[in-house]
Amino acid sequence: MKTLLILAALAAATPALAQNTAADVFADGKDGAKVHVASSFICPLRIGLFERDAVGQSDIDTGADFCAYSALDGVYGTITLIPLTGAYDPKASLAQDFAETEQTGGHMIAEGAVKAGALSVYTRSYEKAKLEDLHYRVLFAGAVAGHWAVEATIEFADPRDTPQEKQFLDAVYQAAQNEIAAK
Repeated sequence: MKTLLILAALAAATPALAQNTAADVFADGKDGAKVHVASSFICPLRIGLFERDAVGQSDIDTGADFCAYSALDGVYGTITLIPLTGAYDPKASLAQDFAETEQTGGHMIAEGAVKAGALSVYTRSYEKAKLEDLHYRVLFAGAVAGHWAVEATIEFADPRDTPQEKQFLDAVYQAAQNEIAAK
């Protein structure tokens, strides 16, 4: 019994490690990267200050897969790769995320398209809270690269984390253009 208690205590004290729930969806790449087998999209170990936490399948029915990242101070980024079987409508694809954000108190503050290289990226931003001089926001983005929809979700505090948010978004869609659309 004493041995079990010691093992339980050690397990509880062990730090959480990055998860890989990828099955055969991602392969190991250079410098700790994970390569999405079906699209060739590379999820590097780091994007700026963001460090990859996990990769895996997010929706077996649609074939969607993800790479999740975090940085200090509660900044998060997720990349979702969805195989296209028809036309891509980012508003429809992200509708459930929009609804969840609105149900938890978020209100839309901006919507439109931005250029990331040759890709036209749909974006919608929500403000979830304000504390002193920080505005806690969520940015949803979606674009087509080759036969894939590439969606990014970034949670950050404006203006403190805005440079990291822009760097993450640019890196995601530059990679989508170079690694998926160019093939």
